[in-house]
Amino acid sequence: MLAYRHAFHAGNHADVLKHAVLVAVLRHMNLKDKAWRLIDTHAGAGAYDLAHVHARQHAEFEQGIARLWDTPGLPPLLADYVAQVKAVQPDAALQSELRFYPGSPVITRALMRPQDQLRLHELHPTDHGLLLKRFAGDRAVQVVHSDGFAGLKAHLPPPSRRGVLLIDPSYELKRDYAATFDAVKEALARFAECVVLVWIPQIADREAQALPQRLARVAQNQGRRGWLHAQLTVARPNDRGFGLLGSSMLVINPPHTLQAQLAQALPVLVQRLGQYDGASYRLDAQTA
Repeated sequence: MLAYRHAFHAGNHADVLKHAVLVAVLRHMNLKDKAWRLIDTHAGAGAYDLAHVHARQHAEFEQGIARLWDTPGLPPLLADYVAQVKAVQPDAALQSELRFYPGSPVITRALMRPQDQLRLHELHPTDHGLLLKRFAGDRAVQVVHSDGFAGLKAHLPPPSRRGVLLIDPSYELKRDYAATFDAVKEALARFAECVVLVWIPQIADREAQALPQRLARVAQNQGRRGWLHAQLTVARPNDRGFGLLGSSMLVINPPHTLQAQLAQALPVLVQRLGQYDGASYRLDAQTA
């Protein structure tokens, strides 16, 4: 039940898409002075050493962030994301070597202003301990030992009425699909203006394939500003028809600038991260 550790996958193609979208959303939130709160339901360890045996076991970052590291002329959305990763390197001034990868907690904390808040949930005891240590004494950050699905009532709506909900479970447990759907429904019922970011794996699984459409219907019924779905396909199935082919981000109440930003960024991600000739992207959106 608690076998999943994101350290084995840090910086892979799925992280690139997820965190690039996260950076763009938080930049938009920062355009107004009013405070925001971000709730991360599956925060992981916060940041990852890519030289660690876990990260090196499959070296997934080599097919992800490493392919963007020294790429000139990236679209603004991707350039900003890469800059956030470079900022956490041991010698950030030189930004020459990729050694550490920041998870969503570290990326979010770097983009927060004094008035903003971060609520982190993590169930794995080791990763929860690492989060506690990383953010010890930081009054803007609350670390909770749970998976986050059950904690929405305590966090939504925030006092400022500006909030972001990031849901990115591993989906190793089948019930994560239903739990994600229920969490989104609850979040929008409590706070219809919430910007909801849901990461979804692209795998040969009926529930995974149906989840974007199910969430889009919820967004249309309960959200205020519609939805956006960005899918990136980078790999072909293995010999048995399985494997992580790519992933997608379903954004409810998206910033009005996000669709145009992704329209620029996704073709570049296909070119840089694609592992076969059939690599592709899809970008759909609907306003409320």
